[in-house]
Amino acid sequence: MKSVIFFIFNILTFSLYGIDKRKAIKGQWRISERMLLAFALLGGSIGAILAMMIFHHKTKHWKFILLIPLFLMIHIFLFFMFL
Repeated sequence: MKSVIFFIFNILTFSLYGIDKRKAIKGQWRISERMLLAFALLGGSIGAILAMMIFHHKTKHWKFILLIPLFLMIHIFLFFMFL
């Protein structure tokens, strides 16, 4: 059950990054960086990394370059701690 929630959360995070990229291109209201980082921290780090690579979104912002991989390392660590 936890893996299903984790998978869904990563899909949601990936989608949020994609939506934000589309809104950026169209010059529309954007999803806040705080929200994008929060979703990555709360379990969506894989979705965030994939979205950054596929959509080329937030790839020049130091917060995202440093924090998203850090969040992924934390998630990997927690995964093995609770295995």
